[in-house]
Amino acid sequence: MAFGVVKRVATRSLVTRSSLPSQCRLSVSKQETAFRPFGLCMSTTSTPETTIRCISFVQEAVLEVLNELFDPAQVARGAALAKLDKSKKKKKKETADNDGAEPELSQEEKLAIADKAAADAKPFSILDAMVTPATKAEFGDYQVNAAMGLAKSVGMNPRECAQKIVDGLMPKIGDIMEEPEIAGPGFINLRFKEDYLTSAVGQMASDANGRLGIPPTSNKQKIVVDFSSPNIAKEMHVGHLRSTIIGDTLSSVLEFAGHNIVRLNHVGDWGTQFGMLVEHLRDEYPIALDKSKSNEVDLGDLVLLYKAAKKRFDDDEEFKKRAREGVVKLQSGNPEELAAWEALCAASRKEFQKIYDLLNIKGLEERGESFYNPFLNDVVEDLEKQGLAVESEGATAVFLDGFTNRDGSPLPMLIRKSDGGFNYATTDLAAIRHRVLVPASENGEEANRVLYVTDAGQAQHFEMVFQAAKLAGFVPENASLEHVPFGLVQGEDGKKFATRSGDTVKLKDLLNEAVRIAGNDIQSRSEDPEAELSEAVQKVAEIVGIGAVKYADLSMNRESNYRFSYDRMLSLNGNTAPYMLYAYARICGIVRKATGQDDSELLQWPEASEILITHESELELIRNLVKLPDILNEVERDLYPNRMCDYLFETSQKFNQFYENCSVNNAETLELKASRLSLCMATAATIR
Repeated sequence: MAFGVVKRVATRSLVTRSSLPSQCRLSVSKQETAFRPFGLCMSTTSTPETTIRCISFVQEAVLEVLNELFDPAQVARGAALAKLDKSKKKKKKETADNDGAEPELSQEEKLAIADKAAADAKPFSILDAMVTPATKAEFGDYQVNAAMGLAKSVGMNPRECAQKIVDGLMPKIGDIMEEPEIAGPGFINLRFKEDYLTSAVGQMASDANGRLGIPPTSNKQKIVVDFSSPNIAKEMHVGHLRSTIIGDTLSSVLEFAGHNIVRLNHVGDWGTQFGMLVEHLRDEYPIALDKSKSNEVDLGDLVLLYKAAKKRFDDDEEFKKRAREGVVKLQSGNPEELAAWEALCAASRKEFQKIYDLLNIKGLEERGESFYNPFLNDVVEDLEKQGLAVESEGATAVFLDGFTNRDGSPLPMLIRKSDGGFNYATTDLAAIRHRVLVPASENGEEANRVLYVTDAGQAQHFEMVFQAAKLAGFVPENASLEHVPFGLVQGEDGKKFATRSGDTVKLKDLLNEAVRIAGNDIQSRSEDPEAELSEAVQKVAEIVGIGAVKYADLSMNRESNYRFSYDRMLSLNGNTAPYMLYAYARICGIVRKATGQDDSELLQWPEASEILITHESELELIRNLVKLPDILNEVERDLYPNRMCDYLFETSQKFNQFYENCSVNNAETLELKASRLSLCMATAATIR
């Protein structure tokens, strides 16, 4: 649950015992639990005995029924005629007071249009099934809305059409669904049977250390996720926070689904600024230009080094000339310049890795701009040969339909500057070719899906790059390119999130401050608030502090700006990491007490038991738990992690309602106690 931050659950409670009411006091053992985003650290290979059904099961069943009961050609013909009839009525109304009404289509013309629609008809698709999650709990689990759209085309009223669909549907879903209810004008409400629900959540409990009964996808894809992307010789700042957190979380969700994920870090390691930096190193750290020793050089504070080089570039014309010449030498592969560049990259990587370790980012492969440098000329030549790239004011540009400047003139996408240098668009086009077009035999990725997790301000850039790549034939039909935009991190006042002096907040400082505040809060609740933080408390502070930052980001709609508030994200109330961590720890404490396990020992989950339903709150919790596959599928499809956060928060609330109404340790029978322990296990595993 803690989104990649918890490497080990600490030896003490997330908050001290003295700070909570007695009924809420609990502790977490020394168990080592490698939390990944949304609990996706669990095994991806276990094979469950039963499968938990999700919305796709219902969609496929409805789709089968539609194709069995209705002729797509007849439906297309009926829809075309209905549209013509509607259009005719609209025109009559609009021209009632006018003498110059348009002539109506003849019957032969109408039939010709209908015949054409029928000839072009294709079998029904998943979209035609129109299956959605139920909008309210009283409507059941799913809702089928296909009847309203079909009815007129097949000459039925909507309820009659809905009944026909229900009749065909029951043999396919009747083993897990109650008798469907037709509501209103023709909505079909579907509700899982209780025996299916108890079986499904029992499977989740049995597979609590595995996949919770959720099978991997049968449609495995190779997916490249491009995220984080800091710049060499610069510190990571708050602007890199969202890309890193969102990209890593989406990678984990997609990996859990069963896809082959390539996490790529498109670092800014190439460009004209490196001439300036290399020449500064020549003067201040000459050993950095010796290839045999360049990786061992301690360059100190890279930010100060960059600022010093930039000041010299701005103030010293001779240095500026050397810097420009240095760029040419670097791009030509001169050994000294390359050695200095490699020293800068090595020093930067060490600093980046400190941040990635704090955030528990794993498996991120560096693939910087320099990697694509050898391919840039080929990209430009290819676009020129196809007539897509043309000369524009001495530069080379691609002009795309739909993109204009404010004055209405065509907006160029520059791919080569007038001095022969290349632009970001050129590099991104080369990257697209390598990721989706270049075969694996030539070290390409051959990805089916590429996600670019960057700020919303780059939306137009990616729209243009994607369109150009498709026009150039760089994107096969089986590949998709998707920009995953996110909003800004703001201060509590809604303005730019910055230090008191107005500087950009360093990501390292932001994370360390979260840990410090969490540690102080925990220590303030202890028996000796003035004592130094013990190693155990410091570990808990890291878990809570870093987890709070990550969860606060993920719990927001990624496209929205959000106001960064330590107080809000570290609160034990509401949809926050501390609340969710506490919810998980509380359940572990319940299981520990029920099974007589000591706080200091590794928690062992009891064997899952048959699930019994004796109270409405048990049923509500179960219904919520079995939604997990649908939530995972939504995140996989739409790429909004906040939906998972909302689901987890709702799950924890429903567990609280269950626990208030259904005693675990004092259950009326041993069978009921075992059943409720299994619900605790399934809930804890879902949160984890």
